[in-house]
Amino acid sequence: MDPYKYRPSNHFDAPYWTTNTGVPVWNNNNSLTVGSRGPVLLEDYHLIEKLAQFDRERIPERVVHARGATAKGFFEVTHDISHLTCADVFRAPGVQTPVITRFSTVIHERGSPETLRDPRGFAVKFYTREGNWDLVGNNMPVFFIRDGIKFPDMIHALKPNPKNHIQEDWRIADFFSHVPEAMHMFTFLQDDVGIPLNYRHMEGFGVHTFTLINKEGKITYVKFHWKPTCGVKCLLEEEAVMVGGSNHSHATKDLFDSIAAGDYPEWKLMIQTMEVADEDKFDFDPLDDTKTWPEDIFPLQPVGRMVLNKNPDNFFNENEQVAYCPALIVPGIGYSDDKMLQTRIFSYADTQRYRLGPNYLMLPVNAPKNVHHNNHHDSVMNFMHRDEEVNYFPSRFDPVRHSEKYPYQNMKVSGNREKMCIAKENNFAQAGARWRSFDPARQDRFIKRIAEMLTAPRVTQEVRRVWLGYMSQCDSTLGQKLAAKVQAASQM
Repeated sequence: MDPYKYRPSNHFDAPYWTTNTGVPVWNNNNSLTVGSRGPVLLEDYHLIEKLAQFDRERIPERVVHARGATAKGFFEVTHDISHLTCADVFRAPGVQTPVITRFSTVIHERGSPETLRDPRGFAVKFYTREGNWDLVGNNMPVFFIRDGIKFPDMIHALKPNPKNHIQEDWRIADFFSHVPEAMHMFTFLQDDVGIPLNYRHMEGFGVHTFTLINKEGKITYVKFHWKPTCGVKCLLEEEAVMVGGSNHSHATKDLFDSIAAGDYPEWKLMIQTMEVADEDKFDFDPLDDTKTWPEDIFPLQPVGRMVLNKNPDNFFNENEQVAYCPALIVPGIGYSDDKMLQTRIFSYADTQRYRLGPNYLMLPVNAPKNVHHNNHHDSVMNFMHRDEEVNYFPSRFDPVRHSEKYPYQNMKVSGNREKMCIAKENNFAQAGARWRSFDPARQDRFIKRIAEMLTAPRVTQEVRRVWLGYMSQCDSTLGQKLAAKVQAASQM
C-alpha cells in the first residue's frame, strides 16, 4: 500500500462508516453502554472522537470581515499594460488567471445580517504563475484612518460596547470626534452606498496606493478599481429592513443563486496611474488612504475583467479558511509608503497565523498553484510530504538556487526617525466636494443619518460641537443644515 496515495478528499470515501483513522464503524446509532440503558463507557473511541471533533468544528472568527461569501472564477486581461508592469498576470491581452474572491461585511459577527450599514470587503486572490497575488480592498475608495496605529481603537469603537454587547452611536461619535481625516469616509458610509443591494451590485477598490514596476525598473504609482458590469445598486433604510427581515443572508444567497443559474457576475478592473515625480504637485498626499485621486486628472484606464462562475465546493474550506493578505504581491507589483498599507502588510498574515495556524498557506485554498520551494519547516499541522536531507541554504548537496532577478522597488528613502502626522492632511476638501456632488434629496438623507448619530443617547454637547465644526469645514452649508437638524432633534 502506498501511504501517500490518498489525499484527504470525500472522493475517496469508503461505502461504510469509519473512524478518522479508517477503522470500520459497524454501529453509528448507539453508544457503547453497560446494558441497554447505560452508563456509557469511555472506551467507546468512535463516540469520543465524534463528539471531540464536533466540539472543535468552529475556529476563531475574523476580528473584522467575519461575515462573508466567496466565489471562484477567472481574471482576463483585456488591455495591454506591459509598459507599466512586468507582472506575469498582465503579460498580454487574453491571458486568464484563476481567482477566488471574498465579499464581506466588516464590523459585525459571522452570523450578522448583510443589510447593516457597514463597509464591505472586496478581496481577490489571483493564482498567478509567479505565486499568489492578493488585492485586498473594500467597496469604498477611502478609509477612516491613515495610520494603522489607530486601527485597534477604531474597530473597538465601531464594535459593540464590551459591557452590553450593543453597538452604540455615542462610542462611534466620540472616537471619530478625534479623527478629522475620517470625514471623507463618512461621506461614503452615511451616503446611500452605505448599504449595497448585494455583493454583485457593488464596486471594489484597492483603497491604497500601490506601485507598478516594468521590466526596465520604472516605478509608477497605481490605484485599483473594480466596476460591476451590472451597475451599482443600494438599499435605503426602509428597504434594508424589509430585505434583512426576510433573509439575513440575502447577499450570500443572491451571489450563490446567480452563479448556480449561470448569471455570472462580472467586474471590470480599472487603474489610475501617477508618475512618482508628480506626487508632491497636489494639495493632498497621494499615498494618504483617506483621499481619492481626481479622475479628471488621473482617468480610469481599463485593464481586464473578472468573471465569477463557480460557487465554493465547501463553505468552510473556501470561505472560513481562505486567507487574504495585502503583503502577498508578485514581481511587477509593489507597496507604497502608505502608512495604513504598511501596517496591514504585517497584521493580516499575523491574523491568519492565529486563526488557522502557522501553516495556513498549505491549505488548498491558500496554497499557490505554481511550483514553490523553501525551507519553512514543521510546526503545527504541517502536512507537506518532505523527504530531503538538506533543509538549509546554501549547500553543495542541494542544487536549489536563487530565482532569476526581477525588477524590484528601489526608491530612495530618507528622513528622521519620528512619530508625526503627514504634512498634507487636508481633511475636509474632498469630503465637502463629494457632499456637493449629491442631489438635494441625497444631501438631506446624509444629513439625517449624521444627525441621528449625533443626537443618540450619551452623545455630549462637546462631541456634537466638534462634529459640527468638522462638517462646517467640509462645507459651510452642510454645517449649517446639520446644526439645524441636530438642534431640532434635540428639542423633540
